[in-house]
Amino acid sequence: MPASRNDLMDFFAAHGIEVTTLDHQPVFTVAESGDLHERIAGGHTKNLFLKDKKGRLFLVVALHDATIDLKKIHQIIGAQGRVSFGNADLLMETLGVTPGSVTPFSLINDREGQNVTPIFDAAMMQHKVLNYHPLLNDATTSIAREDLLKFAEACGHSPQVLAVSAEAQELGL
Repeated sequence: MPASRNDLMDFFAAHGIEVTTLDHQPVFTVAESGDLHERIAGGHTKNLFLKDKKGRLFLVVALHDATIDLKKIHQIIGAQGRVSFGNADLLMETLGVTPGSVTPFSLINDREGQNVTPIFDAAMMQHKVLNYHPLLNDATTSIAREDLLKFAEACGHSPQVLAVSAEAQELGL
């Protein structure tokens, strides 16, 4: 059974990770979250659940307005051939979330299998505070970038910070 929001908050507390969470109406797309950007400080994000031709899975996390070339991203993240989006069933099976609620916090559900490689865009990691859904899209949780890395590592993952967005590449990050 996938972790609940309470499980996630307990996990943060057990690992000394401080977060703040704001409840709001469910948002399913970046476009629907516009007013939240004004109410919540920090980098706002989008998450891409991708798979390559060999079936390897990637969770690419970038700023909400990042430009990502899906035809070339495989070269940056080390995928075998071009990538496609993982379907809803695979997303639930591996990360325990539904489309619209994808978040790096869902790595809590991939602790045993280590099936997903987390990729954090270098431009996103320039923000001191980052914002993600706490497993459901009816709230936003703010976390320090260092604590995001600590969280991923506590879940058994070694996130890669790579310049996957055009913005990160232009800045030479």
